[in-house]
Amino acid sequence: MPSKHPIRVGVGGWTYEPWDETFYPADLPKKKQLEYASSKLTAIEINGTFYRTQTAATFKKWAAETPDGFVFTVKAHRVSTSRKTPDEMKDSIDWFMNSGVLELKDKLGAVNWQFHPSKKFDPAYFGAFLERLPREVGKQRVRHAIEVRHASFNTPAWDDLLRKHGAACVFADDEDWPMPDKETADFAYVRLQRSRAEEKDGYPKKELDAWAKTFKGWADKREVFAFIISGAKERNPAAAQALIARLG
Repeated sequence: MPSKHPIRVGVGGWTYEPWDETFYPADLPKKKQLEYASSKLTAIEINGTFYRTQTAATFKKWAAETPDGFVFTVKAHRVSTSRKTPDEMKDSIDWFMNSGVLELKDKLGAVNWQFHPSKKFDPAYFGAFLERLPREVGKQRVRHAIEVRHASFNTPAWDDLLRKHGAACVFADDEDWPMPDKETADFAYVRLQRSRAEEKDGYPKKELDAWAKTFKGWADKREVFAFIISGAKERNPAAAQALIARLG
């Protein structure tokens, strides 16, 4: 039985030198890499925007190079998650949202707001931050995922705050910064970070089977964005494709 909601699977970015050997055809021009990657995957997390914004024209070009049904998520610039006062938060959030990212149009799946690993749960601070995330810009809906990496967020108070604002908490399968799934929005945002170089498909078959089963279960209630990030990065496209094949 097909899932009730879409499950999209991909990697972080599409430019990585080892992928020239493990993913891209040898004769493929660099300028065609996004077109090729989006034909094999169903989503990509744009993570370069964490360090440097792109122009509206660039986002528009990326959207045009990818097929219908393909989705990007975008990591917000790091300055946006380091502000101290509500006014500073609003200014930096608005600055990023108006930087051109909305030119992805319906190919914008969600924005990932990543906080520093040392950032602890502070109800007042995160309440103010979530309050300033726009759910709609113009007539375009915007969904938000919050990536936190501190054990203090494993509390019902954080779940309640996310649920109040319709935001997701990034699920992280990471040895150093694990974060469980929290069903607080109409989508789940997953970052799998344990791919291994010795595995052709990044993960053993049993683990890929288990993740596929998990995502199908989540998709009964929520849309799912899942990215193979970090780990043995050279294996991540193969891992994503192996998951896509299992999801049908």
